[in-house]
Amino acid sequence: MSSSSSKKSGNALRATLFAGAAAFGTMVSTAFGDVGGGDRIIGAPFATRAPAVGVHGMAATAHPLATLVALDILKAGGSAVDAAIAANAALGLMEPVGNGVGGDLFAIVWDPETAQLYGLNASGRSPQGRSLEDLRARLGDAGGIPAVGTLPVTVPGAVDGWFELHGRFGRLPMAEVLAPATRYAREGFPMTQLIAYYWERNMAIFERRFEDGPWLEEFDNARATYLIDGAAPAEGQLFRNPDLANTYDMLAQGGRDAFYRGPLAQTMADYFARIGGDLTMADFAAHDSEWVEPVSVNYRGYDVYELPPNTQGVAALQMLQILEGFDLASMGPGADALHLMVEAKRLAFEDVARYYADPAFADIPLEWLISDEYAAQRRALISMDRAMTDVQPGEAALQDGDTTYLTVADENGMMVSLIQSNYRGMGSGLVADGLGFMFQDRGQLFSLEDGHANVYAPGKRPFHTIIPAFVMRDGAPLMSFGLMGGDMQPQGHVQVLVNIIDFGMNLQEAGDAARFRHAGSSTATGGVATGVGEVELESGYGEDVRAVMEERGHVPVDGNGGFGGYQAIWRDPDTGVYFGASEMRKDGMAAGY
Repeated sequence: MSSSSSKKSGNALRATLFAGAAAFGTMVSTAFGDVGGGDRIIGAPFATRAPAVGVHGMAATAHPLATLVALDILKAGGSAVDAAIAANAALGLMEPVGNGVGGDLFAIVWDPETAQLYGLNASGRSPQGRSLEDLRARLGDAGGIPAVGTLPVTVPGAVDGWFELHGRFGRLPMAEVLAPATRYAREGFPMTQLIAYYWERNMAIFERRFEDGPWLEEFDNARATYLIDGAAPAEGQLFRNPDLANTYDMLAQGGRDAFYRGPLAQTMADYFARIGGDLTMADFAAHDSEWVEPVSVNYRGYDVYELPPNTQGVAALQMLQILEGFDLASMGPGADALHLMVEAKRLAFEDVARYYADPAFADIPLEWLISDEYAAQRRALISMDRAMTDVQPGEAALQDGDTTYLTVADENGMMVSLIQSNYRGMGSGLVADGLGFMFQDRGQLFSLEDGHANVYAPGKRPFHTIIPAFVMRDGAPLMSFGLMGGDMQPQGHVQVLVNIIDFGMNLQEAGDAARFRHAGSSTATGGVATGVGEVELESGYGEDVRAVMEERGHVPVDGNGGFGGYQAIWRDPDTGVYFGASEMRKDGMAAGY
């Protein structure tokens, strides 16, 4: 593309996305309620703030202190990857209700030097020595894999993900990258409001499950790590984790081998042997991450990228492919667009339940799932007048055979989209002796059904909910973003993109706008959809929208706060200026310099 046409394209994008036109505020007042009235001078009435701006760098994370850590690393000469790792390490300390080095990691990186997009799957696998028959025997008549204890624990992949990313894109020594989080772990940090709430809630749930038994084999280590005088830390209270500081020191000195082959691996293996778990030194030593090719579709001129299975990212692409056949822009953010997005979600998630799994163990018809032809078939099932009563997965011709999201950008143009999680809240309830972090419970997402693509097997990666995303246009990087929260993530990705591309919202408005979350689809663990499910709606949706949804056969209900946590960075294609946005529903912050 010529420089003149590129400039026109950039100017058009700025006019569309960052004008904050009064007309938009009027358009959404009915759909989302008259939130804010005339309180705001500019921008949508419901917007909490304008996007952050910066030219040398930008970071958006779920915790203000982690955002500042990322900016400090950038200012010290670190790359966007260095800063992302530093922020992730800080979040593992400050937000253990959603992530930590006991969990897994996925990332998408735009590298300006090679002008390429890279995907990393740093998820761990199940114990090699435990068969499906062994697991079923342990479970008895439990009906599914529990959320706590040793049975849902898979090898943590986050640490290997850090070192894979750092080895390819890092500039600063890992010791310098991990130093801020290590210092906070030793000296302490003040607890934020929302994290304090989830912290207390998680620990109370673990206490009940430990008392009730039989799945949580040990809980004293978690109590010693995460409680202060027997209670969860309260808002504003200083919390320290010297054990995690020591773990970070060992990673800084010994690298990834300290975690997978050295003293940390030995401590973890000894712990599982002591409490009757199945992970061994051999499981840790066998772990490796995988560089993968991001998968994309073009949505109205924007190339949207997600990571392939074992993640659920392709579900967002399937939804976009279905929605592209409808003129959402002319509809505006009201009942018609909401109806279409819910129906697209229901169709895509039936395919998620049937086909998405570890590709090393399952044949996944990826190209077919995101093809124009298949999207047209699925789109034809949607009626504007009535919700579908029975949704089934498509028939492919197969071959034989709580989370944290952050994004960072640097002055050279590198952009990182990174998501990291322990799966359900803090994870399994298990903390190895003296290591200061909790193991994930991601293995709960295996199916126990014979022949299912996601059925449990030794050395297999479970289906994953966490998905980073990226958008490019005309071959140039445009937006790194994500929205955490279980099956909300593909739904949230689509809503954010529709808000920006179809409805003309800016980066912050797109996250602040009221969201829906549909529940009741079939699941990758073997659950079967019943009826139309329920559509949780945030309070910003007007009563008229709810009434229309009911008339069409949907079941709208009030939400319970589980609408995800959003962060995003947008790069102006002409000036290189970064715009950052962060979730107003959580404690996060976007900041640039």
